[in-house]
Amino acid sequence: MSRVSIGARLHAGFQNLSLARDRLYGGIGWAIDEPQLVVNADRADSLVCPDDAVEPYARRAIDALSVPGAEISVERRYDRHAGLGSGTRLAVAALVGVADAYDLDVAVRERAPDLGRGGRSGVGIATFLEGGFVVDGGHPTERFTHSPPETGTWTTPPVVARHPIPESWQFVLVTPTIDAGQHGSNEDASMRSIVEQADPGIADEIAPLVTQRLLPAIAEGDRRTFGAAITRLGRLNGAWYADEQGGVYRPPAGRLVEALSAVDGVDGVGQSSWGPTVYAITGVEWVDRVRETAQEALETVGVEGDIRAVGPDNRGFTLEA
Repeated sequence: MSRVSIGARLHAGFQNLSLARDRLYGGIGWAIDEPQLVVNADRADSLVCPDDAVEPYARRAIDALSVPGAEISVERRYDRHAGLGSGTRLAVAALVGVADAYDLDVAVRERAPDLGRGGRSGVGIATFLEGGFVVDGGHPTERFTHSPPETGTWTTPPVVARHPIPESWQFVLVTPTIDAGQHGSNEDASMRSIVEQADPGIADEIAPLVTQRLLPAIAEGDRRTFGAAITRLGRLNGAWYADEQGGVYRPPAGRLVEALSAVDGVDGVGQSSWGPTVYAITGVEWVDRVRETAQEALETVGVEGDIRAVGPDNRGFTLEA
């Protein structure tokens, strides 16, 4: 049996959503060590997967590898559609686990489109493989002008920058107990609407933010500048998403972001993907205070939720036989 373990990922936003620019999307995000997904895979004559949520990912992995079947189970998991990248994690973990069970080498980046992954962001795939902070190069815009390409006809976006994250950095995650973030056909429809109307001027502001502030800050381990740049990136992306998610942040994320931003030691805040997870970028010495503020903010908003402090993941997945 093969055992694949991987932490979650945070997605801070895109570099461009306008058809008026040469490259579309261009994801920005990073890997975290918790919460964890652990997938077990073994050879079988057919697909054996009692978990309905996992079965579609397992089936695609079997088809992509042209093997007769596999027995797949999930030992540890975290919430789906919470902004933590569970879909790509499940899909790629199933692929890697089944390939290892059959002693097959698998080129994950090349196979990811066969799994329906990497059609927009390449952050999930890149951080699965190597962890760290990642900026991807997006897709050529002309391929997306009229409608998205058919499933599996794209290539995984190239990684244009990757940096390890200082181990002293911490990320306090707040996931309010509300409806799941957008996914599937609803997400596709929302993204089409956003791309068709996106202001290219926002992308023009994001470009120097990434090259002159964000990338130098992560390269130098400057948490304060990094956090400020990530916060600004999230607000700029939120201007694109506002009509589709009910504001710059998806409610009640805006109120959580506001509360966390006021805490000493918090250098940056944001909403991961469509949410509902919100994150605060801080240091080890400030974690307890940030957690307390997060709990108070949830109570003020009137919702329950999960709060956890996690560290960076700079290595990517682990595989055990």
